[in-house]
Amino acid sequence: MEIPSGVHDVLADPRTVIAGDRVQIPFELDRPLYEQVAKVLTEIGGRWDGRKKVRAHVFPFPVEAFMRACLATREFPSRFEQGWYPTPESVVDQMLAHAGVRDGMSVLEPSAGTGSIAGPAAESGGVVDCVEIDERRIRVLNGQGAARRVVHADFLDLDPLDCPHGYHRVLMNPPFSAAVQHVRHALGFLDDGGTLVAVLPESVMWHSDRATTEFRELVSLAEGTWAPLPDDAFAPSGTSVRTVLLVLDAAAGGPLPTHGWHQRQPRQLDLFAAT
Repeated sequence: MEIPSGVHDVLADPRTVIAGDRVQIPFELDRPLYEQVAKVLTEIGGRWDGRKKVRAHVFPFPVEAFMRACLATREFPSRFEQGWYPTPESVVDQMLAHAGVRDGMSVLEPSAGTGSIAGPAAESGGVVDCVEIDERRIRVLNGQGAARRVVHADFLDLDPLDCPHGYHRVLMNPPFSAAVQHVRHALGFLDDGGTLVAVLPESVMWHSDRATTEFRELVSLAEGTWAPLPDDAFAPSGTSVRTVLLVLDAAAGGPLPTHGWHQRQPRQLDLFAAT
């Protein structure tokens, strides 16, 4: 949800203290503006503590990095939505540990948000390309400077065959409401021999709808692994949704519909048509 202009001005004011688990505004606001600010902070997950030694909105997680991302994009993830939730640093660390990004590796981050994954991946030596649908986050990604290229698009609209080469690594935190669809599409950009690491809602491990069931079967065929995350892994991003990491290693001729698989399809279809 968008942060109203007046609220953004207050939260971005250098006098506002955003540190640790609290946001403190040590200056006077008129009542209507105060109520707007309090509503946004409460919606993000803060709770007003009026004790004299506190007098701040206190959050159940370290709030500084999260608030920086929200202020940069002028939006915040409402607890009523399953949209953009910045990937917490601890989760990114685990993703990189599984991915093993090395100098010169090509890395794709679909639905890149504000670059929570892209920045550390580039610091690890990866050559990172990002895809992001939201224009505000695009500006943040360009300003961050970690990515070789930032594509402004709906990731699901991109055709893997328009990409000349697959990526060595795909690292992603897709929209949880369409996580399976995004991961399956991302496989089309993964190089044979590459690795995909995705943070997903825990529900993909037990939902019984056809798409999710078929997805789990594909993961099993590819001998993918599910790495559990702490129950509160995404608390620093304002949500209590439980999550897991999926790690998929692609092999040429394997069951995953990788970039190489997509490239081979036209030739296979042509051979079939000629018989």
